[in-house]
Amino acid sequence: MEQYYSQISLEERCEIYRLRAEGISQNGIARRLGRHPSTIGREIRRNSLPRSGYKPSSADRMSWARRLRGSKIERRSPLKSHILESLAMERSPEQIVGRLRREGSSHRVSVETIYAWAHSQAGRREGAHKLLPYGKSRRGRRARKTMRLPPIPNRMSIHERPEAANERSEPGHWEGDLMLFGGQREVLLTMTERKSRLLLARKLPDRKAETTANTMTSILLHVPEITRKTITFDNGGEFYAHQKLPLQAYFCDPHSPWQRGSVENANGVLRRSLPRKTRISKWSDNDIDDIIWTYNTTPRKCLGFLTPLEAFAIDQGVALEF
Repeated sequence: MEQYYSQISLEERCEIYRLRAEGISQNGIARRLGRHPSTIGREIRRNSLPRSGYKPSSADRMSWARRLRGSKIERRSPLKSHILESLAMERSPEQIVGRLRREGSSHRVSVETIYAWAHSQAGRREGAHKLLPYGKSRRGRRARKTMRLPPIPNRMSIHERPEAANERSEPGHWEGDLMLFGGQREVLLTMTERKSRLLLARKLPDRKAETTANTMTSILLHVPEITRKTITFDNGGEFYAHQKLPLQAYFCDPHSPWQRGSVENANGVLRRSLPRKTRISKWSDNDIDDIIWTYNTTPRKCLGFLTPLEAFAIDQGVALEF
C-alpha cells in the first residue's frame, strides 16, 4: 500500500499540548492523532524550548524556521563541493557517506540527506540529480523486458558452482557479460571478480563466440593463476566457446541475470558513462581504461568502503599506495 506523509499542523500541535497536559502518554497521543509514536517524540524533542518546554506557537515557529534555513548541504559550502565532486566521480551517496566515515571526516551527513538535496530545487540547480546513480530524475526501479535465450551446449548449471564462489569467501571466481550498444556491431566485454568486485573490460569487434572466448582468455592470462577458478555467464550464444577458457564456466538459470548480480551492477554503473546510444567505436582503449580505473578506485559499501582495487590487492597480499 502506498503511504503519504505530511508535516504536523498547528492544530495537531495544539492537540499534542492539550493531551500532554492531561497526562496522556506519547503512544496515546500518537494513536489519537493517527501518527507514529516516533513522530510525536521527535516533534516534542526538536520543538521544545529549554525553559518553558513544548508550546504550540513556539513549536510551529521553530519548525518553519528549520525548513526556511534549508538543507545542511546548502549551508555548508565545503560539504556541498565535496558531494558534487564525488558524484561527478560516479560515487553514489552511500559510497560518499561511507568513505567520509571511514576517513574520519568532520562532516556528518546521511545517505537520505544527499538524495533529498539532489532532488530538491537547490540540488537540481546544481545538476546533482543528473549525477546520481543511473541519472534518473525520479527515484524508483524501471521494469526490464526479458527475452528468450538460446541453450548452451555442455553447460554446467550455477547450482553446481563451488560453495566458495557462492559465498565470495575466496578470490578467483568471476562473472562475465557483454554490454551492447544500439545499432552497432561492437560491444564491451566486462568481467567482475566476485570477492573484490574488481572490474576488467575490453572492446570487441563483434559478439561471436570465438571472439569472446579468445579475448577473455587473453585478459585472464594476465591475472594471477590463483585468481582463475570459475566464471559465471548468462545463456547468451556469445558464450558457446566457454570450454576454451582457462577456468571452469557455469551458467545462470534461464531469465535469471540476477544470479550474477556483481557484473550486472557493474554494467549499470558503466552505463552512466557509456549509455546505450554511445558510439563505442569512437572510444579508444585508453578511454575505456580510464572509466574502468574510476570504477576500480571507487569505495564500495560491501567492501567496508575499500575500493575494488584495494580489496583485490589485499587478497593477493599486496599493499597499495596512492
